[in-house]
Amino acid sequence: MGKIGILGGTFDPIHNGHLWLGEQAYLEYGLDQVWFMPSGHPPHKQDHPVTEGEKRWDMVRLAIAGNPHFAYSDFELQRPGYTYTAQTLALLQEAYPEHTFYFIIGADSLYQIEGWYHPEQVMARATLLVAGRAYKEAKRSLDQQIAHLIARYGARILPLHCGEMDVSSADLRRMAMEGKNISSYVPGEVADYIRRNRLYQGAEVSIN
Repeated sequence: MGKIGILGGTFDPIHNGHLWLGEQAYLEYGLDQVWFMPSGHPPHKQDHPVTEGEKRWDMVRLAIAGNPHFAYSDFELQRPGYTYTAQTLALLQEAYPEHTFYFIIGADSLYQIEGWYHPEQVMARATLLVAGRAYKEAKRSLDQQIAHLIARYGARILPLHCGEMDVSSADLRRMAMEGKNISSYVPGEVADYIRRNRLYQGAEVSIN
């Protein structure tokens, strides 16, 4: 039996914050592996175009190369249509009954999770490892939100104690579009891939 962390997202692009999060989950909770799982067609990302799956998985594989406890998974990218976390976790349990799954998320997702597709199934199928801090405008503190979800859904929720990177994938896409240097925020191989493939509206990305 393995303890497997699942770190999902569009990874458009993957950045150092994702890698720090995966590493902290691995170390803090004694995971056997962390699977980086690019999403296929996330229903909540319809407000902007998402880079084609092949390029996003290329970036993920470049970013995690050389880390023996990180692994790439195309489990979601291979599924047609919208991909929902509840369905993904159900299929993972069916495909890998020998594993115990830990779903790695940020605090923002913990506040939004009740609006997800069948949140009760998400919380029943995996332990949630949560990083970050409460929204300033949140009605509950992070501890209160965790207590609420445990009481309502019987969720298993554990904190991740790691620093936050002060830039998002959306910020990096905008920086790339403007030709700004993003090498402080992504692995060098990923910055080079973005530049060579002229990702993000065809902008030239400075990596020097």
